[in-house]
Amino acid sequence: MNIIPAIDIKGGRCVRLSQGDMAKETVYSTDPVDQALKWEQAGAKIIHIVDLDGAVEGKPKNAALVRKICRSVECRIQLGGGIRSLEIAEQHFECGVSNIVLGTMLINNWKLALEIINKHPGRVLAGIDTKNGIILGSGWTEVSDLKATVFTATNLAPLTALAGIVFTDVSRDGMLQGTNLKEIENMASLSGGRLIASGGVSTMADLDKLSRIPGVSGAIIGKAIYTGAIDLKGAVGRFQFKAK
Repeated sequence: MNIIPAIDIKGGRCVRLSQGDMAKETVYSTDPVDQALKWEQAGAKIIHIVDLDGAVEGKPKNAALVRKICRSVECRIQLGGGIRSLEIAEQHFECGVSNIVLGTMLINNWKLALEIINKHPGRVLAGIDTKNGIILGSGWTEVSDLKATVFTATNLAPLTALAGIVFTDVSRDGMLQGTNLKEIENMASLSGGRLIASGGVSTMADLDKLSRIPGVSGAIIGKAIYTGAIDLKGAVGRFQFKAK
């Protein structure tokens, strides 16, 4: 299971939100580049970056910072937030981003999302952010009428070009109260072994439970590594896929 530290950027700073509420932020670093270097030094092979400002405004707002991070670390960068066009997606690829995460586009412009996925096989992740099983968009401010499991089974599971699915239970995000194991199990069974779990990872025990779920290929950790509840180096050493 890949252990993936998160860097959420808001106003040029590295922050964590509580349940996706932009008004409930805690600043953990004023230098996201330095933070990325620290996570890489702790053993991370992938870093998950979210442009929070971009997610809400619908266009990249911290692209310069993302570019600087890509130039500063050797590990893979997966990026979400504000990617609403093919042009923006390709600009991120050109800047060194390994994988992009499409979220809002999935519910608002499925045709374009499908075009990007098929044009860049293996480089696009589907970001499924939910509350009570319903998919959210626009930085978690828009509630769709789509049920996550149905959308995944119908639209995402058949796509061989899709790199994977990042599944976040927004109600658990930033709360340090554990993961929604039941929903993760449901989503993992539909993902074809390509599910990255996010939201609520609080302890090594949470990671142990996730590692035992068939179909979970990765776990994104945010607040727990910033507060020290989980030691990233220790988590990488215990759970990270070993190179063959």
